[in-house]
Amino acid sequence: MTTDIDDDLWSAIGEPTRRRMLDLLLADGSATATSLSERLPVTRQAVAKHLGVLDRAGIVRSVAEGRERRFRIDDRQFARAVDQLTTVGHAWDGRLRRIARIAEQVEREKHTDTPTDHEQTNEGDIP
Repeated sequence: MTTDIDDDLWSAIGEPTRRRMLDLLLADGSATATSLSERLPVTRQAVAKHLGVLDRAGIVRSVAEGRERRFRIDDRQFARAVDQLTTVGHAWDGRLRRIARIAEQVEREKHTDTPTDHEQTNEGDIP
């Protein structure tokens, strides 16, 4: 099975403050921009902008609650992000295994191609 990688989704979750916001939303279930800003080292306005990015990527959804909006994780889109991350992780595991095999082969060849000290001294004795 192949999973198409959504660059917008990855850009949205690739920023550290937004990842921390997602952690908080996952832990709490939902939050407002104000309540998130009280727990993060950024302003409420910055939190609102980050939530806008997450909302446009479909990772969070919001509902009006008085003068604010309450945000929560969109489970389906978040599961899609997890699936993509898993797919990319498996692909990189395979790449890293291939790199390790190449490095091991180079190391073996380096040891078999290097003449021993005895061979080096004897080569100088040959006319």
